[in-house]
Amino acid sequence: MNITNETVRIESFSDGVFAIAITLLVIEIKVPEHELVARIGLFRSLLDLWPSYLAFLTSFLTILVIWVHHHWIFVLANKRDHALFYLNGLLLLFVTFIPFPTALLADYLLYPESRVAANFYTGIFLAISLSFDVLWRHVSRRLLSKDAILEKKEEAIAITKHYRFGPPLYLSAFLISFVSEPLSVAVCLFLALFFSLRGWPFNGYLEKLF
Repeated sequence: MNITNETVRIESFSDGVFAIAITLLVIEIKVPEHELVARIGLFRSLLDLWPSYLAFLTSFLTILVIWVHHHWIFVLANKRDHALFYLNGLLLLFVTFIPFPTALLADYLLYPESRVAANFYTGIFLAISLSFDVLWRHVSRRLLSKDAILEKKEEAIAITKHYRFGPPLYLSAFLISFVSEPLSVAVCLFLALFFSLRGWPFNGYLEKLF
């Protein structure tokens, strides 16, 4: 059996899951009801949907970054083992769940139960960061290609340093959600941008911190 083809199959399946999850996000942005529009106007009704826009943007960027980093990992790995399928599946489990806490946050951010919604929302991202860290640790220890070991050693080391920031940073967002719901979502949005730049320009500071 061709091992490279097996890793390609994992990526192809994962890409389909990412595509579905990211598409489902927009479904949760509801068109304003006619009664509401008649009362306050369409423009105001659209403005009042800002929690939905914020949740959508944050979740969209986060899934996009996860997809990019997932590809980044599999470029370095051309081997697979039994555990890889399940660790990758664990990551995908949390990714497919993102649309639900996104909808929950959008619906309840302006209501008294917003703290629970924010806890749930930031908690799923914390779970994703932990599963991503476990996936990379497994790949880096067992499944790196010879090219990655010989020619891309520095890149593999950079990924290891980079991913260790994820769990503590998302844990911070989760803890902040108990104090300020909008701030915790803003932190998640910032972290999506942070990881899209692979930690630049904060890597040096974070290495001292963590």
